[in-house]
Amino acid sequence: MLTLKSFFRSIKANLAALTDALVAYGPAGIFVVALLDSAFIPLPGGADAVMVLLSLNASLGWMFACAVAGTLGSVLGCLVLYHISRRGGDAALRRFSEEKQARVKNLLDRYGVLAVLVASVLPPPFPFKLFVIAAGVFRLNRLRFAAAVASGRMFRFLLEGYLAVRYGDEATALLARHYPKIGIALAIIIVGIFLARNLLGNKKKL
Repeated sequence: MLTLKSFFRSIKANLAALTDALVAYGPAGIFVVALLDSAFIPLPGGADAVMVLLSLNASLGWMFACAVAGTLGSVLGCLVLYHISRRGGDAALRRFSEEKQARVKNLLDRYGVLAVLVASVLPPPFPFKLFVIAAGVFRLNRLRFAAAVASGRMFRFLLEGYLAVRYGDEATALLARHYPKIGIALAIIIVGIFLARNLLGNKKKL
C-alpha cells in the first residue's frame, strides 16, 4: 500500500535521478537544475552540488562556463518565482512565520536589493526563496533584483567551482566546513562597503 511517506520518498528519489541525469549535459545541465531549483522545484543537492561535480578535475574554462550557466539558470528561475509572487505571493508568504515575514520585509525596506544580494550568497539552510517571494510581493525593482541575484550566485558558483578544480574530491568537505563562514564574512563585507559608500556620499553632500 502506498503511504504518503513512501509517495514523497519516491518523488525525492525521482528528483535525485533527474539531477544525476542532467549532470551529464554539463553547462546545459546545471542551467536546467538551477532554473528548476530556483523557481519552484527543490532538487536534492541543487545547483551547488552539480557545480562541484562538474568542476572536479576540470579546466578553469569549463568551470567558468558552468558557473555562468548556473547563474543564468538561477536568475531566470528566481524571476519566474518573483513574477508569480507579484501576482499572488501573499499566499506563499503565509507559509512562513509572521516573525520571518516581518524580518525579511524590514531588511528589504532598509537595504533593498542589497539584502537580496547577501541572501543569494549565503548557503542552505538560509531561506533564500523567502527573499525572492518577498521581493515579488513588495515589488522590488525587477532589473536590480535580477542583478543582485546574478552577482551573488556568480560569486557562489565561482567559489565552489574553483575549490573543486583546486582541491578535487576534498572540495565537498572543505565547502561543508568553511562555506558558512565564508558566506557570512562576505555578507559583512558587502554590508560594510554599502555603509561606507553611503557615508562618503553623505559627506560629499555636506
